[in-house]
Amino acid sequence: VQLQASGGGLVQAGDSLRLSCVASGGTFSMYNMGWFRQAPGKEREFVGVITWNAGNTYYADSVKGRFTISRDDARNTVFLQMNNLKPEDTGIYYCVGRPGAWARTAKSYDYWGRGTLVTVSS
Repeated sequence: VQLQASGGGLVQAGDSLRLSCVASGGTFSMYNMGWFRQAPGKEREFVGVITWNAGNTYYADSVKGRFTISRDDARNTVFLQMNNLKPEDTGIYYCVGRPGAWARTAKSYDYWGRGTLVTVSS
């Protein structure tokens, strides 16, 4: 499965961005799709995930209420809507996927996109 994320950019605090991730080469509808991010000098951290079956969503506490993940299985695409962005949201955002049960740990995910950079200025 190949994942290609897009939509990153430079924004100001309080702004919104929507990231997209298009999957190819697999059965997208059967994958839990999520997002991780990595800030400079820090480890990758879980942002959120949407499950393949019920479409349930789970988020890190730091983004809960501001970020929303959705998916369009007909277009093999997962979205990350980010509202009220903060400088601490700055980082490279990675789209990830895995079949079976969803997970919060990076090592649990089989498939990773190349990432898209989000920079939030204060």
